[in-house]
Amino acid sequence: MIYAPTGAGVVEKAAIRSHYDLATPFYRLLWGPHIHHGLWSEEDAARPVPLVSPHAAQEQLTDTLASLGGIAAGDRVLDVGCGMGGSSIRLARRFGCRVTGITISGVQQRWATLAARWAGVGDRVEIRRADAEAVDFPAGGFDVIWSVECTEHLFDKEAFFRRAGAWLRPGGRMAICAWLASADADRPGPRGEVEAVCEAFLCPSLGTFADYRGWMEGAGLEVVCTEDWTDRVARTWELCDARVKRLGLRRVAGFIDRRQADFLGHFGTLLGAYRSGAMAYGAIVACRKS
Repeated sequence: MIYAPTGAGVVEKAAIRSHYDLATPFYRLLWGPHIHHGLWSEEDAARPVPLVSPHAAQEQLTDTLASLGGIAAGDRVLDVGCGMGGSSIRLARRFGCRVTGITISGVQQRWATLAARWAGVGDRVEIRRADAEAVDFPAGGFDVIWSVECTEHLFDKEAFFRRAGAWLRPGGRMAICAWLASADADRPGPRGEVEAVCEAFLCPSLGTFADYRGWMEGAGLEVVCTEDWTDRVARTWELCDARVKRLGLRRVAGFIDRRQADFLGHFGTLLGAYRSGAMAYGAIVACRKS
């Protein structure tokens, strides 16, 4: 596992909350209703201009992870780090799930709640403001623990997986998408790239595929699927970086909060870490043993 650079205040929980409170309008403008990567096919990802739109690619990521995770109608799903509610709403509408979403941001909680009502699934989607590292749920209360690009922000990832594993019923599934450090990132060059991403994107640390497997197995889960989607998602940052420059968003963000402008200026940092192999993007599905 690679940690953010040492030093007081490099990554703080209050800064993560503030970031999402302030950045939600920029996320909506850049990404649409989903705050996560798009997933293109290998063929489409190699094209100069993909056939699938960014929004459709984001839904494709959600649907592909749902398929890998065996999502079924009536599943009780906990969406950890639900953002603006994109995945929660799609799981409720497309798959007939009952979803509880949690986000550390009050702005996102209100936004996602309104979005669920607007989408006609307010009766099946409940959004709470809660810290994933402090909230608790009854043992065996969920069929699925779902988290797309949230565990990067957790300070004690191992402890989270121990707690979250207990929230699953026997036979329940955990479906995760995460930014990952590569298996050999603990070398001076790659480590510096990953540390730069951690600092710029408010990640206390980034784990490897092996780290996630260890945390899940330590929580009594059996890993049943791992997928490396790095080459199929990297275009997300090319598109977002182009939009930031075209719309002059760094200048606009600078009037609101300097940290938001810095954040928008580091899209190339993450893209570079993907391209160099210092980082990967992965999907991991595990099952709670009976």
